[in-house]
Amino acid sequence: MSYSCFMPQFLVQRLTALVLCSMAAVGAWAQTAETEDTTARYQLTYNWQHHNAFQAGYSGANSLSPQSERMYTFSTTAHWGFRPWQDGELYFNPEVASGIPFSGNVIGMGGFTNGEITRAGGSTPKLYRQRLFLRQTWNHGGDKEQVEPDFNQMAGWVDKNRFVLTAGNFSTLDVFDDNAYAKDPRTQFMNWGNWTYASYDYAADARGFGWGFAGEWYQDNWVLRFGRMSGPKEPNGLPVDFALGKHYGDQVEVERGHMLAGQPGKVRVLAWRNRAQVASFNDATQWLQNHPGVQTTPQALMDVRGGEKIKYGLGVNIEQAINPSVGFFLRAMKADGRTETYAFTEADGSLSTGLVFKGGLWGRADDAVGVAFMHNTLSPERRGFLAAGGMSYFIGDAASATQTLSYKPEQILEAFYSFQMMRGTWLTTDYQRIHNPAYNADRGPVNVYALRLHAEF
Repeated sequence: MSYSCFMPQFLVQRLTALVLCSMAAVGAWAQTAETEDTTARYQLTYNWQHHNAFQAGYSGANSLSPQSERMYTFSTTAHWGFRPWQDGELYFNPEVASGIPFSGNVIGMGGFTNGEITRAGGSTPKLYRQRLFLRQTWNHGGDKEQVEPDFNQMAGWVDKNRFVLTAGNFSTLDVFDDNAYAKDPRTQFMNWGNWTYASYDYAADARGFGWGFAGEWYQDNWVLRFGRMSGPKEPNGLPVDFALGKHYGDQVEVERGHMLAGQPGKVRVLAWRNRAQVASFNDATQWLQNHPGVQTTPQALMDVRGGEKIKYGLGVNIEQAINPSVGFFLRAMKADGRTETYAFTEADGSLSTGLVFKGGLWGRADDAVGVAFMHNTLSPERRGFLAAGGMSYFIGDAASATQTLSYKPEQILEAFYSFQMMRGTWLTTDYQRIHNPAYNADRGPVNVYALRLHAEF
């Protein structure tokens, strides 16, 4: 993650004030009719987290500190859009973000505890362009469906059978791997493994966005999605590699909607493939054997990084309403795990499952309670590299040649309560318990407590 290229503080402060003041004027632009031609929506999220002191047999350069720590993230985003022509939509998202992660960097876990931390670049707020993309819909008949107004989505009507093309600067997750119960770290679960597959190494820059295109073909209860996105010039870097014919991330997803016991549900199967200049774990392990001594940087990975390599994975995503107030979700994915992480986190196999309860069960319709369990694993190749003393960008606990990884799957429990304070504003309490952080049985468990304030305008 890059913390460079900060704007002068006085300019950031003025721009931040401008964005916040414009929130008060949203009603002058956004429409409330069934069909919107323009939209202006805003969000603000502050997430504070604390982890307790925990047992650690040893620590390395990429270990989560065993001492008690605090972290925070802050973001405020504008979502502006208009229709330049019939069935066309153009969106622009400027965002101001700041934050400080645990241990001064995003290290020490596969399933990080705050989905907003990828956008934070230090304590000084930074303004950047988050999204700039065009969406075009071609209607092909069938029943009419109403599109509800939302962020980067204008109210209107579309045919049930249609083709949608999205192109420009956006996130792969804007189109792929949706889930009604576990998707948005600003309003739902916070952990990375609950808002997408932890082992989905989707192409993106260090903030989670890229350039490319995605097509969606809707036919009755089926949806076929496909797309290609840009990745970073260097793994987990901020500069974008625009050579989409040479380095890229491809994904194909099939979705099927259904009714089960009278309740709606969806099943999605996602396949992805990256082509990039990345390091092989077996090559990096050989490098370590040829250069004995303590490794405190990802030097082994950088020195063997050469030539294009392929990385791929396959996953399934299920969402199912049990009744109008209770929903179930499950994600499971396996990646090949032979090469280093390209753009997401350190996981080669992942499982997340849980339940979400709507507040109508206890007379608070806009509240929610969620509980989820995650299980992340590493490939034999990545595990061998870490056991040999290797360091990646996010994990690596070995402190000496005699202190190697005591491998166990990383297991995480997360529970939250989202309380609506007033219309458009929620306060969320969250608890996460992480066993074997960074896949190391000699460290943890870690208890993480969080408070999140989220407002929508």
